Amino acid sequence: MLPFLADLARAGRRSGLAVAQLRYRVIGYNDGDPVRDLEWALNELSGRFGAPVCLVGHSMGARAALRAAGHDAVRSVAGLAAWCPPNEPVAQLEGRTVMLVHGSRDRVTDPAGSLHLGRRARGTAARIARVEVAGAGHAMLERLPLWQSLTRRFVLGTLGLEPLDERIAAAFALPPERALRVPL
Repeated sequence: MLPFLADLARAGRRSGLAVAQLRYRVIGYNDGDPVRDLEWALNELSGRFGAPVCLVGHSMGARAALRAAGHDAVRSVAGLAAWCPPNEPVAQLEGRTVMLVHGSRDRVTDPAGSLHLGRRARGTAARIARVEVAGAGHAMLERLPLWQSLTRRFVLGTLGLEPLDERIAAAFALPPERALRVPL
């Protein structure tokens, strides 16, 4: 995620965007430890900045970001190649803007999992779209500039630091099922 962190910091510097990367206390999901770590970080950042937050996570980090989205500071979540086991909760996404992005060739986290989560979250999230990156695998190395650009435009747009990108806005405006299968 370091290239994403650097890209966001560079793009948002003039607008006052603060960017932070969380290092989890332990490796692995371990009964939700990453979610607790993220909630701790959100409390710390809220106390320091008092600004709206867009969470960005990859794989297990995306699962943690989606789970922690109910924090008062969170406005939006970008879940990249999200690990979405069946029956993940969605109530915490209420009122949030959510973008899920999954590579069509991901063999680590099943793209069908993020599609299923997106379908279940449709009536809860304020806006939700899911983008399918053709030919991309789990590590996001294939078509990396696309993954970064999409994430950057989503973060800056949903935080109000620039207008929401027209393609992202158009994805949110699609009929529900089509909004969850936006090809790129």
